[in-house]
Amino acid sequence: MKRQLIECVPNISEGRDTKKIQEIANTVETVEGVKLLNVDPGKATNRTVITFVGEPQYVIDAAFLLIQKAQMLIDMSKHNGEHPRMGATDVCPLVPIANISMEETVQWAHKLAKRVSKELNIPIYCYESAAKEEKRKNLANCRSGEYEGLKQKLVDPEWKPDFGPAEFNYSVSKSGATAISARDFLVAYNINLNTTSTRRANAIAFDIREAGRLKREGDSLAGKILKDKNGEPLRQPGLFKHVKGIGWYIEEYGVAQISYNLTNINASPLHKVFDKTCERAQARGLRVTGSELVGLVPKKVLVDAGVHFLKKQERSIGISEQEIIKIAIKTLGLDELSPFILQEKVIEYMLDDNNTKRLIDMNLSEFANETSSESPAPGGGSISAYCGAMGAALGTMVANLSAHKRGWDDKWEEFSNWAEKGIAFQNELLRLVDEDTNAFNKIMEAFRLPKDSEEEEALRNDAIQQATKFAITTPFRVMQIAYDSMQVMKAMAEFGNPNSVTDAAVGALCARTAVRGAFLNVKINCGDCQDKDFVNDILTKGQYLVDRANNLEKEIIKITESKLTLESKN
Repeated sequence: MKRQLIECVPNISEGRDTKKIQEIANTVETVEGVKLLNVDPGKATNRTVITFVGEPQYVIDAAFLLIQKAQMLIDMSKHNGEHPRMGATDVCPLVPIANISMEETVQWAHKLAKRVSKELNIPIYCYESAAKEEKRKNLANCRSGEYEGLKQKLVDPEWKPDFGPAEFNYSVSKSGATAISARDFLVAYNINLNTTSTRRANAIAFDIREAGRLKREGDSLAGKILKDKNGEPLRQPGLFKHVKGIGWYIEEYGVAQISYNLTNINASPLHKVFDKTCERAQARGLRVTGSELVGLVPKKVLVDAGVHFLKKQERSIGISEQEIIKIAIKTLGLDELSPFILQEKVIEYMLDDNNTKRLIDMNLSEFANETSSESPAPGGGSISAYCGAMGAALGTMVANLSAHKRGWDDKWEEFSNWAEKGIAFQNELLRLVDEDTNAFNKIMEAFRLPKDSEEEEALRNDAIQQATKFAITTPFRVMQIAYDSMQVMKAMAEFGNPNSVTDAAVGALCARTAVRGAFLNVKINCGDCQDKDFVNDILTKGQYLVDRANNLEKEIIKITESKLTLESKN
C-alpha cells in the first residue's frame, strides 16, 4: 500500500519571541515520521506559520503537541498583532498530499479536534471541508470578533464550538479558540512575461482569475463601472475557479510577473492555468518565458503537468516518473530564473530518507556484488523480482519505440497505454526487489526474539509464523505481477515495432523466469508455515500461474519466431 501523506500548517499567535517560536516548532521534530518543512515568523503580524508533513497519525500527534506547547507559552490576553486571530494556535489546517482523499483528511481533522478539545480544553471550530455547517466553512466567519469577541461568541448558541468548552474560563482566556480544517493544497505560482508592463500582466491575470475584472460601460477600460441593484460592482468572471491572480513588476528580475494562488489544484490544475496564460499572453503580443513555484508542492502537481504536456506532444506517458517531471520542469520553464532542485521543491522528495539505501538504488555492479557476497539476502526472491522488472522494462521499451515510430503517429495513444501498463508493472516489481529481502529480514528478527518463558515463546512463535506468511505472499505477489506483465510483451510481439520483436520476446523470457523463480521461494518458505490450509491454497494458485506463464511464453516465442522467419524470407 502506498504511503499516505498529509501536510499540517498551524499558525501560532507569536511572531516576535524567537525562543518561544523555536520551542513550539521543536515539538514537531520529537515525533518520528514527521518532517518539519518551514518556520516563517512575522513580526508585524505577530504570527508564525509552521509547516510539517508525514503520515496522518504521526502528523496528528505532532499537531497536538504543538498546540499543547503553544497553549503553555502564549497568553492571548496579552497578545496584539495586525493579523486576525482568536487563539494561541489560531488555525491548524490539514492538507491531503499523497494517496489520501479529502474525506479521509476530514476524519483526521475531526480526530485532532476531539483530542485537543478533550485533553487541552480548547474550544474548536471546524472550517472549510471539515466544517459541520455551511456558515462555518468560511474561516472569516469562524474567526469573526477575533479573540476580543470570543467571550460573547462562546455563549451565543449560533456559535457554540464544534468541540470543547462553550465558556470563557481562565484556561480559555489564555489559550483562546482554535480553528481546525481540512483544505486543499494552495500553490503559490508565478509566471514570467517578456514585458515590464504591470498593466499588461494584470490584464492577463484578470482573464484567468476567478474574480475576473470589473464590468464597465461599453466594455471600455475607461467606461463607468457597472453596478447591480444593491450598488455592488458587477464583475466579468475569469476562466478558472479557485484561482487568484495579480500582475506586478519584479525589480530583481527586471520583468513583469503574474502571481497566482491556486487554491484547488484538482479543479484548476497548474498546467491548465499555465497553458491559458500562454494563450492570453500571445493574444496581447506577449510571451511567457518561464515560471516559478513559491514554496513546496506535492509531486502530483508536476507529474500531472508532465503527463499533460507529453499528451499534447503525442508522446508516450509510459516512461519513468523522473522523465515525466523533467518534461514538466522544462515546459513550464521552472528553471529559468534559478536551478529547480526537486529535493527542495517537492514534498515527497524532501521526505526521502537518503540514509536508507535500497537495493534498487545501487548501480548494477553494486547490486551484483551484494548478491554474490556472503550475505543470504538479496537472494533468489529479490533476483526473481528484478528479472521480472527487466522483462517489464523491455516490453515497455518496445511500446515506447512503437509510439514514437515514424509513420505510426495515429497509433501513439494505443502504444502509450501499453507503455503505461508496462511501467506500472516495472515499478511494482522493483519495489518487490527490496520487499523480498525485507521479508527475509523479518523472519530473522522474529527468530531473535526472547523465549525465556512460555509467554515469550508463544509470542516468538506467532511472530515467526506471521513473518513466514509475509515471506510467502511477497514472492507470490512477484509471480502475479510478472505473469500479468507478459500481456504487454505478447501485444508488443504481435503489434509493436517489428524491429524490436526480439526485445519483447526476451522480456517474456525474463517474466517467465520471474514467475518460476518466485514460485521456488514460495515453496521453500511454505515448509516452515504451520497454517496448512493457507499453504495448500497458495501452492495450488502458484502452480496455476507457473503453468499459465509457461504457455504464454511459448505463445510469445512462437509469434516472434514466425516474424523472424518472415523477415528472413523477405
